[in-house]
Amino acid sequence: MPLTTTAKQEIYDAYGAHDADVGSTEVQVAMLSRRIAELTEHLKEHRKDFSSRRGMFKAVSRRRRLLRYLRGRDPQGYQNLIQALGLRG
Repeated sequence: MPLTTTAKQEIYDAYGAHDADVGSTEVQVAMLSRRIAELTEHLKEHRKDFSSRRGMFKAVSRRRRLLRYLRGRDPQGYQNLIQALGLRG
């Protein structure tokens, strides 16, 4: 199930650099983190949903690549983001 418009707007406001920022690395990582959390909850109830499991693994891999890019480009921004999202880093 896709994120609602209000959930997306909250993420844009919290992690975007400016009002129209919907594609920066920080926003993308926050969106993926939210989606991964939702898929994790879904998979706790539906253990045999392998299609959703595969989608979650793809999202985790994409988030990992984006975080690696951000760590190289802006180390302080990387630290701030993983602390704000509660990710290990």
